[in-house]
Amino acid sequence: MSTGKTTLAAGIGAALVARGLTVQAFKKGPDYIDPMWLAAATGRPCYNLDYHTMSEAEIGASFARHADGADIAIIEGNMGLFDGLDLAGADSNAALAALLNAPVVLILDAAGMTRGVAPLIRGYQAFDPEIAIAGVILNKIGGERHESKLRRIIEHYTDVAVIGAVHRQRALQISERHLGLITASEANDAEAMIAGIAEVISGQVDLARILDIAATAPPPPPPARQDIPLAPDVRIAIAHDSAFGFYYADDLQALRSAGAVLLSFDAMADARLPEADGLFIGGGFPECHLAALEANATMRGNIRAAIEAGMPAYAECGGLAYLSRTLSWGGETREMVGAVPADAVMHEKPQGRGYTRLRETEHGPWPAHDADGRLAEIAAHEFHYTSLENMAGAPVYAYDVLRGTGIDQHHDGIVYKNLLASFAHRRDVAADRWAGRFVEFVRRCKAS
Repeated sequence: MSTGKTTLAAGIGAALVARGLTVQAFKKGPDYIDPMWLAAATGRPCYNLDYHTMSEAEIGASFARHADGADIAIIEGNMGLFDGLDLAGADSNAALAALLNAPVVLILDAAGMTRGVAPLIRGYQAFDPEIAIAGVILNKIGGERHESKLRRIIEHYTDVAVIGAVHRQRALQISERHLGLITASEANDAEAMIAGIAEVISGQVDLARILDIAATAPPPPPPARQDIPLAPDVRIAIAHDSAFGFYYADDLQALRSAGAVLLSFDAMADARLPEADGLFIGGGFPECHLAALEANATMRGNIRAAIEAGMPAYAECGGLAYLSRTLSWGGETREMVGAVPADAVMHEKPQGRGYTRLRETEHGPWPAHDADGRLAEIAAHEFHYTSLENMAGAPVYAYDVLRGTGIDQHHDGIVYKNLLASFAHRRDVAADRWAGRFVEFVRRCKAS
């Protein structure tokens, strides 16, 4: 079980919004699901801050731009305060807090804990004295006696304030599965769930203290002026439903800024694609909607025909699985689009997870180049339980895998006509402006 960071962060955000405040949420690292809940709780897109794909300057600029005009910015970390790939902690939550001058509130899973909570907190303080831990929220408390005992222990042995003690209860439980929490788009009662969480948080977390702590942070610098968006001249159909929803908010903004109108469609409910010049199918949970995706044969046929006719298309992870011949999970196999000549099979354990590094090949339809004009290396990420099996023919790949798994340990990004489909998730950042290149490719195909 998780410590409950997302649930509590979403609850705090929603509780502050209910008080009339404008709350801007951020998520550290590569993640789609947690930002969905944070966005639903705050009513604003949530933005990711990731050391793997962004420079420190870019992280600071993104934070300043999106926090501008908000009453409070809440950053949910990933893993623990000091966790990360770098031995010196340069990519940790603590490093991000230092970079942005953000005070830290620890969320501790206190289930079953008593006196051991004190050395845990003091250890966090001692590990890096430069990081100011402004308070702690105790989660999964067993009852009033448990809370009282923990408060006395923390007050006696540490100088850290307890600003919340959240008791274990059904209202705070968001269902989990193989990739973590279910998505907000899949929860039929997401709005009610968030309202219930906010109500609990309002009674068990000192929101006034949260605001006081946030006020100790210096304001971010004024945001840099943004480029003027191009006039929209191409239309891109984008799958956006309970099966497909893994999209970064700033990537969607980058597509629009590059001149694309995004037309959402439901792969299970709509009969055909919107009238569009290009297609984008992101990641998600197609394996949880096998029957519904197969049943919509008209949509599957329409997508297959569009790709065969040369429509520029881009698919990531779950989108790749959907475009395959079949998708299998839990002993069930269903027909999918069939544009990719392989069968997608879900496994019990991840087939690829974590940060990846790719090198563009000469086969990519809209490749990145470095400053010297050479095919570029790309920082991305993957998290898939799916493998491709029974591949027909000799596939053409857009990427060589330098780090990670991809499709076959060495390659990723199947290219077929004007389709690029991969397990890798890319981000539109300074080092990889993929959105603009894809839109320009769609524009060129439209013109021809």
